[in-house]
Amino acid sequence: MQRVLLLCAIGAGLYYVVAANVRIPLQIGAQTKVSDPLLALSERFEAVAAKVTPAVVSVEAVKPPKPAANGKSSKPVEESGSGVIVKLDGQNGFFVLTNNHVIAQARTEQITIHLADGRVFRPGQVWTDPETDVAILRLDGALNLPHAALGNSDTAKVGRWVLAIGSPFGLNQTVTHGIISARDRGQVSLGNAIRIKEFLQTDAAINPGSSGGPLVDLQGEVIGINTAIASHNGSNSGVSFSIPINLVKRVAQQLLNQGAVKRGYLGMQLTGSFDPAEAIRLGLDRVQGALVEKVYPNTPAAAAGLQPGDVILQVESISVRSENHLINTISGLPAGQRIRLQVWRQRGTTSLEAVVGDWSKAQAQFQLNP
Repeated sequence: MQRVLLLCAIGAGLYYVVAANVRIPLQIGAQTKVSDPLLALSERFEAVAAKVTPAVVSVEAVKPPKPAANGKSSKPVEESGSGVIVKLDGQNGFFVLTNNHVIAQARTEQITIHLADGRVFRPGQVWTDPETDVAILRLDGALNLPHAALGNSDTAKVGRWVLAIGSPFGLNQTVTHGIISARDRGQVSLGNAIRIKEFLQTDAAINPGSSGGPLVDLQGEVIGINTAIASHNGSNSGVSFSIPINLVKRVAQQLLNQGAVKRGYLGMQLTGSFDPAEAIRLGLDRVQGALVEKVYPNTPAAAAGLQPGDVILQVESISVRSENHLINTISGLPAGQRIRLQVWRQRGTTSLEAVVGDWSKAQAQFQLNP
């Protein structure tokens, strides 16, 4: 992944700052006075930080030793991250939302949750979903805890102000600000375990230790869980990614009610490098859809007649934007549902019918036959 540096310079002249939907002229180089809209924006940042930071926690986990190359046992791995205390619909008590990679492989008694007021808890129970990198920790025996409200990430548009709160480098209750830079980012390499990618991208500074902390809007509502950064050296480069809170809520509901997340699948490998040259070669006038690279035998994709080289353009009435969009769309469908696929094949469109399979039952097949 390339690191992008944005260099900005401001020369002398008349410029404008947008705050509270008001354009305010500022004379560069002349004595200026802080305007009321700017002061109001600053005070809004302060109010949101004061509202949410008490609900932000640091999470520490002790994980089993990694196998050493020389055959000797290594030391246990200590992982630290962040989290946020919330209440979940239909559930009693308080829960901490964080990333699976922060606590993965650690036993419950090896996870420590540090609250902003100094209290320390062990989680009463832990639920994880590696495919979205979501983890939920239940806090037992805690009353009247500070907690953050969950917002609606579907309404978080590009350009919206956001705050990221967490414990970068162990510095608890750190608050940074930025905007939503992009939506539906899936071109992020986070290892083979994470399949469901529809990240919010932000330029709010996020660093190691911030994983699992909340991304909040100026209403003080959580719209994302911070999970990754794009960087060559591991530090903030202005390109960070958060799991949309609506996805987290859907995962949490299934984990707590069913014990696992049910997902659909078709059974094919999609290319992650569908570029303009390939689109033109196939006769398409733009890069769209998901290009099939391989179809696995004895799967719903094979039964539907999908072939390598097909480009899936549409699922029912949903236009497919990319391979990740297709994966996310199919994953959200129940097993057994019949769907109509519009496919680009041999410079023309064709329609296929597929029956969505149960991913939980098929995973073993793909682990044995990658």
